[in-house]
Amino acid sequence: TLLWETLGKQFVEYEQVAPFLSPEDQQRRLLEFLPLFLKAWEQSAGAIKLPKIQLFASDVSKLLTKEIKRNLNGKPAEEARLALEQLLKQKGEAGDGYLLLKSVYLLSQTDLRTLWNIIGSGLPAALMQCLYLFFTVPLKKTSDDREISEDDAQIQEMLVKIMLNMYKEEHGVEELLAADKLQSLIVATSSLWDQCSHSWKVPTGRVLRVISKAQTKNSIVYLQAVDCIKIAVQNLFTLADTLPACDVCEAASIVLCFVKDSYPVSSALLTEFENNDGYQLLLKIVLRCEGLQQNEADPYLDEILDMLTCLTTCGKTELKVSGNIVHPQLPHFDFERTQPSGMTVKNLQPFRVLQSIFQRSNDQHLCGRILAAIGTIWAWDRVNFFLLEWTLQPINQFTDIIHFKPHTVQVQFFRLVESIVLDLSYVPHEILKKVQYLIKENIVPFCTLTALQCLLSMTQKDLLFSDIFRDSGLLGLLLALLRKEAKILRKSAGTHLPGLKEGTEKELNVVMLKMVAALTARSVRNTVVLKDYGMVPYIKIFLDDECYRSATLSILEQLSVINYEEYMSIIIGALCSSTQWELHLKLDLLKSLLRVLESPKSHSAFRTCSGFNGLLSLLSDMDGALQDPPSGQWAAVGQNCILELVFYTLQGITAALHLDPVNTNFFQRNGLFEKMAEDLGSLGCFWTEGKRQIPVSLERKRTFAEFLDAAFSTSEPFPVWLKSCIWILNFLDHMVKGTLHQEIYFKERKPEMGEESRDDQEAPQAQEEHPVAFNRPGNKLPASAYMLWENPEEKLETRECTIVHAGAVCVMVRLLPKLYKEGHAQLSQEIQCALVDHIQSLVKSEKSRQVMCESGLLSTIITSCQDAFCSDSHPLHLPLTRVFEKLASQAVEPHVLR
Repeated sequence: TLLWETLGKQFVEYEQVAPFLSPEDQQRRLLEFLPLFLKAWEQSAGAIKLPKIQLFASDVSKLLTKEIKRNLNGKPAEEARLALEQLLKQKGEAGDGYLLLKSVYLLSQTDLRTLWNIIGSGLPAALMQCLYLFFTVPLKKTSDDREISEDDAQIQEMLVKIMLNMYKEEHGVEELLAADKLQSLIVATSSLWDQCSHSWKVPTGRVLRVISKAQTKNSIVYLQAVDCIKIAVQNLFTLADTLPACDVCEAASIVLCFVKDSYPVSSALLTEFENNDGYQLLLKIVLRCEGLQQNEADPYLDEILDMLTCLTTCGKTELKVSGNIVHPQLPHFDFERTQPSGMTVKNLQPFRVLQSIFQRSNDQHLCGRILAAIGTIWAWDRVNFFLLEWTLQPINQFTDIIHFKPHTVQVQFFRLVESIVLDLSYVPHEILKKVQYLIKENIVPFCTLTALQCLLSMTQKDLLFSDIFRDSGLLGLLLALLRKEAKILRKSAGTHLPGLKEGTEKELNVVMLKMVAALTARSVRNTVVLKDYGMVPYIKIFLDDECYRSATLSILEQLSVINYEEYMSIIIGALCSSTQWELHLKLDLLKSLLRVLESPKSHSAFRTCSGFNGLLSLLSDMDGALQDPPSGQWAAVGQNCILELVFYTLQGITAALHLDPVNTNFFQRNGLFEKMAEDLGSLGCFWTEGKRQIPVSLERKRTFAEFLDAAFSTSEPFPVWLKSCIWILNFLDHMVKGTLHQEIYFKERKPEMGEESRDDQEAPQAQEEHPVAFNRPGNKLPASAYMLWENPEEKLETRECTIVHAGAVCVMVRLLPKLYKEGHAQLSQEIQCALVDHIQSLVKSEKSRQVMCESGLLSTIITSCQDAFCSDSHPLHLPLTRVFEKLASQAVEPHVLR
């Protein structure tokens, strides 16, 4: 503070005596202030607290201007440049110039009024003359001009910063017009770029770009009067043939800045640019950038392309086009209500350049930038799509040549086409016809694949496309192609033939199937077309390949809408004909079957197509699959996958029985519950040996609900065989209540591409020890996935249970004696008692007992649990007797008791 006060007093005294001093004394006294001024600035952390700072800035700037002019006056260019460097360097007698420069540099960053005083000193024109010399006159050194010393870099930064601060103000640009160097510098960038000082290229570009943004009416008149843009364009035409492409881009971008930035004030420079073949120049320059490394010319090439994009909106009058809207269109599309904004295309010439670049270049970066520019123009105003497509037809024309472009460009192009529908809600029928022709010709499989993916996205957006692509012949084309591929697959019959598709071509088959699935979804008419084409026998061939299976099942599920019997025949047939180890195929077929069985109309077809026997045969095929330890090939399958297959099989049966008395009666009358009990008992986790179970006294007694919870408790691990038994009993318990088909116990089998679950990577054995452990209570899955463990304290026995499928209780009773394993007598008997108590809770109500008597549970208990009834000491004797007595009290008919 003391320094600033001292400096302020001295400057006031100086101002008072200055009129009476000679120019030399004024300069000496002013220079004496500068070291003190810089010292005060350093000690006050960059804050300037000087009274009358505007006067001080004006005097210092005038002195710097005077010194610059004195050093330049009458000297040749090289000598003048050298004199400038000596003036501004902090060495010897030239130290005064450095003090002046640094002081003005600091003052130019204070406030606007101070900056205006600096501008009024004549410094803008003086520094422009300096910049012209530094740029156009490289020093003749043995060292590379690209590298400058630290002192030179500091001086350069201060000079440039002062100019940027001054020239960003219109007042600063107006001051330049007094000298003739602005036009000279612009022309120099377009003619001497290869001869100029390399270290001053970037700073010169920065300064000129700032001037460009602050152009005024007067500055534009000045540049037009001296034919600045005309001369610059002519010079750039010459440079474009000789200079490297990146250098030409850098020089051209500076000139183009003045054209673009001047337009809001006046169209004069743009008109001059257009009249002198400016667009042809830009086309020539940009095409020269083909093959460059992506980052080599990026900043300036991208700047040119961005400015070209902006120039499309620079026009005096709105374009008027009257397009013919081809119908049908999406319901919410209304072109008449589309109101143009201020960002509509008014100038087609710059867009023609962009269009020509894409048509003439196969460079990945260039083509990608053009497509991005088109997307930007559309985003400015949705009317722009119609203005361009109804005049120059860029997308229509690009479709003819897109297969020549790099793959990334093809992907970007079809995303752009897709956005016409998704973002503009417009159906471009002419473009879609060309895309369809591209698919038909299949010149480049990757391009065909990308085009078809584009149409698939559209089809999934609105049902209207199902009609459009049927009427256009696309559906018929895809069916013909799929028929051909199906014949090849059928001939291969598991062998690897040369005609089999791999890579992109196989992926194309996948997308064709997905497209047919999308076209038939919710479209009975398209499904009928598929059936009339005789495609059903060919479509089902794709079931064997896992890549094709999901889309194939979707198609077949749509077929079920018009013919449930045909669908059931295919799916049940595929299940029965699948080999013992095709577990993934069986799972996918069962999940599809469950989706179709949601419709009650499908239940009759399921029964008549031997659906129940087909599903029970899956259980028969898994004989011994859940042995502990696993044996044979089952060891490689894994317990989770086996349990998952059991679960979905039982789910399918439950879904087919749901609210269907005919199917329920059929299942009971044909002894299929007994068959189910037999098949489940043969899985390997239940006891199948004929030895009599030796009763033991129980030390503890847990409920069935507690067993379900404890089965996944780390503090009390259960043997694997018992966990499998508990899971199957849990499935049966939900089957009893008719809710099994609504449960979710297993995650989707396939992870995302390239991903594995963390558990798979870190603990592959954990899932074997705890089957389906990922659905334990702590995991974040839907509540239905682990509803039994969500509240362990809530006992199953206390819940109100309604028996829907009494036969499932009989299955549980038949499995009761098999809940045993030698070496685990205590645990086996405890789970048996828990299950009996749970069965007892199921038959609490009179209605439940009546249902159970009619289902034959009395005889099932007697025949399945003879050991328990024959021995009073057997732990199950008393609870089974109670169940029997409850049921017998309901059986009023004597023959039932007998």
